[in-house]
Amino acid sequence: MSWWKILLGVLGGAVILAAGLLIGHFGISKTSTPNWVKELSQDVDEGFIQEFMQEVDTKKIEENLKILSKHPHMATTKGDEDLVKMILAQWSNQDFGLDEAKDERYNVYLSFPDKERPNNIQVLTENNLNIMTTRFTEENITSEQNDPEVVKPYAAYAPRGNPKGKLVYANQGKLSDFQYLADQSVPLNGTIAIVRYGGAGRATKAINAAKFGVAGVIVYTDPKDINDGNSEPHQTYPNSWYMPPSGVERGSYTEDFGDLLTPYYPAKDFTYRLNKTQINGIPPIPTQPIGFEDAKKLICELAGPKAPETWQGSLGCSYNFGPGFGPSGSFKDCDVQVNVFNYEEIKPSANVMGIIRGSVEPDRYVMYGNHRDSWVHGAIDPSSGTAVMLEITRILGTKLKQGKWRPRRSIIFGSWGAEEFSLIGSTEFAEEYYSKLRDRTVAYINVDISVFANATLRAQGTPPVQDVIFTAAKQVQTPSSPSLSVYDNWIRYANRSSSLYEKIIPQLGTLGAGSDYAPFLHYLGITCMDIAYTYDRQKTSARIYPAYHTAFDTFDYVAKFIDPGFTSHQMVVRTAGNVLLRLSDSLLLPLGPLNYWETLNAYYTTAENVIGSTLTAKNISLVPLKTAVEKYKKASEALKKTIEDLKDGSEMPLKVRMINDQLMLLERTFINHYAFPDKLYYSHVIWASRSSNVATFPGLADAYTKASESKLEDDWNLVRHHLTIAVQAVTSAALTLETAASI
Repeated sequence: MSWWKILLGVLGGAVILAAGLLIGHFGISKTSTPNWVKELSQDVDEGFIQEFMQEVDTKKIEENLKILSKHPHMATTKGDEDLVKMILAQWSNQDFGLDEAKDERYNVYLSFPDKERPNNIQVLTENNLNIMTTRFTEENITSEQNDPEVVKPYAAYAPRGNPKGKLVYANQGKLSDFQYLADQSVPLNGTIAIVRYGGAGRATKAINAAKFGVAGVIVYTDPKDINDGNSEPHQTYPNSWYMPPSGVERGSYTEDFGDLLTPYYPAKDFTYRLNKTQINGIPPIPTQPIGFEDAKKLICELAGPKAPETWQGSLGCSYNFGPGFGPSGSFKDCDVQVNVFNYEEIKPSANVMGIIRGSVEPDRYVMYGNHRDSWVHGAIDPSSGTAVMLEITRILGTKLKQGKWRPRRSIIFGSWGAEEFSLIGSTEFAEEYYSKLRDRTVAYINVDISVFANATLRAQGTPPVQDVIFTAAKQVQTPSSPSLSVYDNWIRYANRSSSLYEKIIPQLGTLGAGSDYAPFLHYLGITCMDIAYTYDRQKTSARIYPAYHTAFDTFDYVAKFIDPGFTSHQMVVRTAGNVLLRLSDSLLLPLGPLNYWETLNAYYTTAENVIGSTLTAKNISLVPLKTAVEKYKKASEALKKTIEDLKDGSEMPLKVRMINDQLMLLERTFINHYAFPDKLYYSHVIWASRSSNVATFPGLADAYTKASESKLEDDWNLVRHHLTIAVQAVTSAALTLETAASI
């Protein structure tokens, strides 16, 4: 009996074991993947992108813009603070708000005009009798110009003073313009120079003038440069988009960006501040902008030889050099006095920050920003961009609150303060969070002026963003034709031949320092882009949209002449939002490092063809640079193949993370904080400012031009130095990509 029991027990156990094995074999899928792995390998949802684009509402954009531009909102004024509260309320809304919204304040150095003593220009007789005073502010064409909060025209950071002297015309105020006048024996010492916008930066005009002994500067916008030559009232706003004769372009007269007293440090209470006498890059002499209505009265009476044809404008008279006025005019023997009553003040300025936390990689940030402050009503600059940002956050915030979506990576929205004064809010933010942003930021999307006009997309950025912008632009249709994409329309207006694509593609513009991307690109080395809709360059030669920085940049101006129906705003929301979702949700970052090779190769080719023979004669070889560029191409091609071969992110989620880090950090490899010691914040070896006309690495180009002009051997050593900097940066970029490509 015991043997039977044992046998039955063994058989029973075997049956149970077999059953368990069968259940395990057939009941559990061999390909079953844990949920956490699925979540890690989730790619961008194309359906969600389409859903986002369908929900963009032109009426809501229009409503946003009407509210944003209802009152003037210069930085730190009541109008600005009201918008801080408005944006905070929207981003904190329980139905369509973000995960977190807050304001962060910096105590920044600003410049204001005296409300009681408006800046002006006077024409004075020998006995100091005033026979002409320029307008204190623009003509009240529509009710908006009569708002008591409209700031009277002034040059921010220009020093106060009342210099008087003979008037001279100095074209665009370039150094070469003043040198030309000196070469023509035109007396400049103690004079007042009138110059037009364009050609040189605002502050640079005054800095150049002071070098030649000029005592004061007047700046105006010539109708040739902004109005296609149109200057009569019936040809200008409100009858067209052109600047009215009384329009005055306000602006910040600084060469550097960020708070001027706290370079490289956030402007907090504890921060060490420079003495204001240590500030560089601001006008050393009183400077004041005026309208072309007043400029015509001054320029058309000037004496002296006729200026060259390239200096002539569209005021309807001959532009002469001066100095002083002609004997037959009403200003005979008169002087011109520049009256500036500006004052400086340290005031708190707010950034408004909105955050959506990522579900998989919350420590990786995609940033999207636009400044909030304006010179007057700022319907286009910057409220068109703010209206676009608020529509993006409304749609995404609604999906977030409904539990229908959460991005893979965190998204940080920034409504920057005091941008108009010198990119202050974004720069202070970049300084305060320097290490965090440098190590964790994937890309920065800037949409400042979202719509200049309604002809075509205009995108600028560093080369890696080209592919993701192209992808987004192909998915957005123009309102004029359902079959015409924004991409196809764009290529009609701005295109180039690409050796990589082996076809004609849209032209991606380069980034200077004109908006809030500057500190992120030039100081932190973050991949950046700027997206807008703009005008047809073949139909207008306007330097920028004509109401720029004037009291005529109003909602009425936008609705009638810039974007009737707000369809261009809608296309910018769809395009920029599409890019934002791809950067925040894609498994592998949609950045193309191989695109950088075209820029690097073009820089090398220019150096070889334009300055190569001279460098050879100086025993300076470009071979190391050529080798570095070839090394970069090889590394970026290898990484591209690695990405293409990675069929499923769930195979190696850590490999995906590693590749993404290489793509994210590529831009940082071009940062060298020691390369340009005389250029505040400019550290990007590829995109730093360049004064030379040789289109190659900016440090190399400027050093070459300086050495060629000076003929000094020490200056050729500077060429060798900057060639080393370029070679090292390109090689470093290649090595960064190799780390991922070789795994």
